[in-house]
Amino acid sequence: MKIMKLIIAAGKDCCCNFILQQEIMKPIMRRKFLATAATLTAGTAASALPLQNTEEKKQLVHHVFFWLKNPDSIEDRDKLVEGVKTLAKIETIRKLHVGVLASTEKRDVVDTSWQVSELMFFDDTAGQKVYQDHPIHQAFIKNYGHLWAKVLVYDAAEA
Repeated sequence: MKIMKLIIAAGKDCCCNFILQQEIMKPIMRRKFLATAATLTAGTAASALPLQNTEEKKQLVHHVFFWLKNPDSIEDRDKLVEGVKTLAKIETIRKLHVGVLASTEKRDVVDTSWQVSELMFFDDTAGQKVYQDHPIHQAFIKNYGHLWAKVLVYDAAEA
């Protein structure tokens, strides 16, 4: 009603048109302000809430190298590879790669003294702990441990 009276009073006068525009815009600007303020308040309130467990789990890589007691025995190597592959049944292992020495270029930085390797990926250190204590892993050590002379392990957490 107030706006209608202003429109009638304004006529074609330029100054009155400016005043009329300001009066019409006030409710629109007020609504925008209130909406913006509500959004900001909600965001501030949410950021004040205590953080829940935001620590990311970091994937763990478990790389093991085996040196055979009989390094020239293909039979022993294949038997150990067979044994390492049984570990894939452990539920916390996300990926298992079983390897033998590759015939790549000889360089000073490449260690070619081992015969078999296993590379495992776990979701986290807890998964790797399950693997260490698992009956399948314990059986692997018992049944195939006689084949190796040395074992070297590298565990790395995702950076």
